[in-house]
Amino acid sequence: TIPSMRSLTAEEYVEAFKSFLEHSTEHQCMDEFNREQMPTIVAGITRLCHHMSHKAEQVSLLLGDSRAGVDLKMIRILQAVHPGVFIDNEIVEPNPQHVAAYKELVNQAADLQNVSFIWHQLTSLEYEQQVKERGTHKKFDFIHMIQMLYRVEDIPSTIKFFHSCLDHHGKLLIIILSDSSGWASLWKKHRDCLPATDSGHYITCSGITEVLQSLGVQHRVYELPSGWDITECFSEGDAAGGRMMDFLTGTKNFLGTAPPALRRRLQAALRQPECSSTRDGRVIFSNNLSMIVVES
Repeated sequence: TIPSMRSLTAEEYVEAFKSFLEHSTEHQCMDEFNREQMPTIVAGITRLCHHMSHKAEQVSLLLGDSRAGVDLKMIRILQAVHPGVFIDNEIVEPNPQHVAAYKELVNQAADLQNVSFIWHQLTSLEYEQQVKERGTHKKFDFIHMIQMLYRVEDIPSTIKFFHSCLDHHGKLLIIILSDSSGWASLWKKHRDCLPATDSGHYITCSGITEVLQSLGVQHRVYELPSGWDITECFSEGDAAGGRMMDFLTGTKNFLGTAPPALRRRLQAALRQPECSSTRDGRVIFSNNLSMIVVES
């Protein structure tokens, strides 16, 4: 008998995600945004605070759903734009393995003087509830939500809450899949062939900008092209291809547990021009990202 389809566990998701990062330009695309746009975006966000009886600048960051490598690059950009400032960092991340990997990276980094870290191993909703229970609303100069809104129950209220955590010159950065990405087309046209086991919202940039418009907050969208080489998804028995299909569908061993007709349909959909293009015999899935910068 074929084992039944089920969602990835947190550990399995980390494995599938690693495979995705190895074959995609997701992080290179974020690096490019960091290099080109971030210095201007963070230029205006420091504030004076009385630190140890003399005036020093401090920046408070709240980082949702951490991507440790990306976070540390942003911190280094802040240090470059605002030399000598104290950076006070809080991280909200439910996955214990991501938290552990992040702490390890921080321990290895020798250049993070004047930077403090507080980890909250919580979902964004748990963090929000904790803040509301305490009744103290800490304000942040910069908050980012990188590829995290897919896993949030109530997207409008989550955005509204994090926006309310901004200090008055603060900025909220939301990174989400673009409407031009293959994901958007897949979710729109083939939602029914993705297993119901994957708990997630299939949301792209326009879904977020609609929320921002309804909240009446100013924002700007930057579109960045990104690709994901999924060629191995079509090679029978390829382990990396199997992990990629797991990541695509949120399902453990999708190729081994999905009914053959479903598998064929999804593989055919992945080859459609609105999902991917072929370059030098490789199938490159469109992983285009939207970077949305929201004003306080």
